[in-house]
Amino acid sequence: MLNKVEGFIIKSIPYGETNKIVTIYSKEAGKITAMARGAKKPASRLAAITQTFTHGFFMIRASRGMGSLEQGELISSVRHIRADLETTTYAGLVVELIDRLTESEQPNAGIFRLLEEAFHAMEEGYDAEAISLFVQWKMLPIAGIHPILHECANCGATEGEFAFSFQQIGFLCHRCFGVDPYIIRLSPTQIKLIRMFYNVPLDQIGKLELKKPTKTFMQKLVSTIYHEQVGIYLKSRKFIEQLERTPELQKPKENPENEG
Repeated sequence: MLNKVEGFIIKSIPYGETNKIVTIYSKEAGKITAMARGAKKPASRLAAITQTFTHGFFMIRASRGMGSLEQGELISSVRHIRADLETTTYAGLVVELIDRLTESEQPNAGIFRLLEEAFHAMEEGYDAEAISLFVQWKMLPIAGIHPILHECANCGATEGEFAFSFQQIGFLCHRCFGVDPYIIRLSPTQIKLIRMFYNVPLDQIGKLELKKPTKTFMQKLVSTIYHEQVGIYLKSRKFIEQLERTPELQKPKENPENEG
């Protein structure tokens, strides 16, 4: 039986001399893995449609084991994402995280919409690093993590100075700083950003531009949550760190960054 799904290629790996095994995150069925026979051949009708990040309609023949990708119809080749090394890298982090946190054939409209909005924003030239941060914060509930960000995780206070506690997985007010000796104190701007990354839908943000130290701080915070609470460290992070240590690989910034 052939099933037609809309989705994104989140992983594409060679298999044998001519085939690929692709993982698709689809709107209708969640994560699906399928064999794309002959897709490594340049002249194959599956060559373009099976590239990572591609958005398309996919015809998949179901079987008892792994299904097979019979044909595809391109919606977007996301050329901008693939043409820019930095954007490609952060898009890679997004799909790796979604792959790591989802089970096969468990549809989730929210995850599909998040992936669609993230790739659309990157394709439009928005800050790929900031977009990847939004995805990481918004995927925390999928990992079973529900940080307490609207009040103090210990006493429920909503006013005062706040810090982040990995022990409490949320904010602590200044009255409760003693609960966790390893708190990270937060400025009002950092508190606002954390809440925005976690709560505000990606398509409502607009073209947010953040200074590099702000993004680095937010990344360390969310990476530590995933590492300590979920046991996940993304391979993409290693490449990003290498990229950041290699200035000649980074694209020059046309305009000075403005905090937003």
